[in-house]
Amino acid sequence: MTLLPPTLDDLDGMAQRAWAALPAEFRALAGDVIFRIEDFADEQTLADVGLEDPLELTGLYSGPDLTERSITDPSPRAPMVILYRHAILFEWISHGDVPLDELVEHVLVHEIGHHFGLSDDDMDTLSDEAGD
Repeated sequence: MTLLPPTLDDLDGMAQRAWAALPAEFRALAGDVIFRIEDFADEQTLADVGLEDPLELTGLYSGPDLTERSITDPSPRAPMVILYRHAILFEWISHGDVPLDELVEHVLVHEIGHHFGLSDDDMDTLSDEAGD
C-alpha cells in the first residue's frame, strides 16, 4: 500500500472544517476572509517576510487588518489567509506528536489573529495566558 501526502484539497478541507468549528461569533467578527492553500510561498513573499527557506512559512495573512480598514478606502484588498502545504507537512512531521488537522487549525487561527490586528508577540502572550 502506498501512502500519499495530503493534497492541497485535503488541507483545504481541514481548514474549512477548522473554520466551521470556530464559534459563530468569532467567524462573524472575522467577516469575509478568503482561504487559499498553496504548496509553497513564492520568493517575493519570502523576501517580504524576511525568510529564505519556504519550509519556515506555514501561513500568511494578506490584506488590511481590521484596525486598518476604513469605509473611505475605495478598493480595499480582500482579507486572505494562505496556508502553505509543504511547510505545514514539514512542521507536522518534525513535531510528530500533533495531529495534522490540529496543526492546520492552529496555523489558520494564528493567521486570522493577524486579521484582527494581533502581532505574533500578542498571540504568543495570549497562548501563554491560556495555557497552550
